[in-house]
Amino acid sequence: MSTAAGQHFGWVQILRLGLVQACLGAVVVTTTSTLNRVMVVELALPALLPGALVALHYLVQMLRPRLGHGSDVTARRTPWIIGGMAVLASGGFLAALATVWMGSAPAAGIVLAVAAFVLIGLGVGAAGTSLLVLLAKRVAAERRAAAATTVWLMMIVGFAVTAGISGKLLDPYTPARLLQVCGGVCLLALVVALLAVWGVETAQRPAHAEAEAPKPDFRTALAQVWADADARRFTIFVFVSMLAYSAQDLILEPFAGLVHGYTPGESTQLSGVQHGGVLLGMLMAAFAGRRLAGRALGSLRGWVVGGCIASALAMAGLVAAGLLGPAWPLRATVFLLGVSNGAFSIAAIGAMMALATEGSPGREGVRMGLWGAAQAVAFGLGGLLGAAASDLTRRLIGSPGTAYAAVFALEALLFLVAAALAWRVAVPAPAPSPSPAAGPRRGSLTHANDLGAAT
Repeated sequence: MSTAAGQHFGWVQILRLGLVQACLGAVVVTTTSTLNRVMVVELALPALLPGALVALHYLVQMLRPRLGHGSDVTARRTPWIIGGMAVLASGGFLAALATVWMGSAPAAGIVLAVAAFVLIGLGVGAAGTSLLVLLAKRVAAERRAAAATTVWLMMIVGFAVTAGISGKLLDPYTPARLLQVCGGVCLLALVVALLAVWGVETAQRPAHAEAEAPKPDFRTALAQVWADADARRFTIFVFVSMLAYSAQDLILEPFAGLVHGYTPGESTQLSGVQHGGVLLGMLMAAFAGRRLAGRALGSLRGWVVGGCIASALAMAGLVAAGLLGPAWPLRATVFLLGVSNGAFSIAAIGAMMALATEGSPGREGVRMGLWGAAQAVAFGLGGLLGAAASDLTRRLIGSPGTAYAAVFALEALLFLVAAALAWRVAVPAPAPSPSPAAGPRRGSLTHANDLGAAT
């Protein structure tokens, strides 16, 4: 399924949708970071509580396929983006209210927090899924990796700006100030997102009316998508790769402190080194599918596979860092890990956008929702499993360096499995150059009969 060139989004529309993603990130970082700190530090509550609430918001995103199907049925993504942002903003403010309430009535506050984080998960699922589908359907194939990079960088900017400004406004901390700041962030994010998305979908809208096509019920649509070998294999790839990606989050800084003797400040700086590498990797992968002097700068599938293999090699470097200790160049290894992670993750999002429009029309939301659910579940499990595995291996092995090396080796294996899965997925490739004399364009980078045999 393709969109005519005249109906493709330009950079203005892409930037506007990136602004929506930044607003989504602003609300999420407030609820998962600021409220986390207040619960643990100011209210002296167990760290397990905010951890369980964050895991809950990931768990709720298993409903992404159903939410995506809803946008398929209506054949309009804007109402789902706006509605999702409204639910997300409401959940964000209720989460702040619940946090304040925990100070005087912990049980009641926790109950409200559970409801709030359910709303946050629903809002992220509805808005995020429909936003990606809209990008997938309306961005030119050769521009998808660059568009994904732009949108995700804007989300990171939303994280950074919100954390910096709200952090200053929260000092000195009072419960009333927390409500004011969180309420202001949620309201501003909702208004900006509404203005950013308004009219984008109707501009140069495709002539055909999707709403006229018959729409199956959700279970039928989901079964049809899961029956597609590439969609199914890509779902498993997303889960495995994101599991490996997120499993390192909670153990890298403790590893740096226990094995390499880093101070808290140095380990925090190490995290900054990794994020800098992720940024560079994202920018590199933005060129996937582009052409320079008539030559392709790599395919989306090539960047995904290569990024996963490079991530596995970087994890092998962390294995060596665990076995050799301070003699190993840890900062350089972590930077390379960030570059590899950033490259494969952005290329994977570009591939996701390309694959969403393949197969039966009117199933884009279900496909994108399925992959978003796999990503959310993997993120929810990854940090928990990584931390649990490090604790278990330290008890069984005794040597912290060897124990962490064993966990890093397992993550490297997961990245290799993800690379193998990605290699077997047929990612649509843009035509090198339109030509009237050209025959029908091949829709993938792998042979159809090979895919059939690999199912």
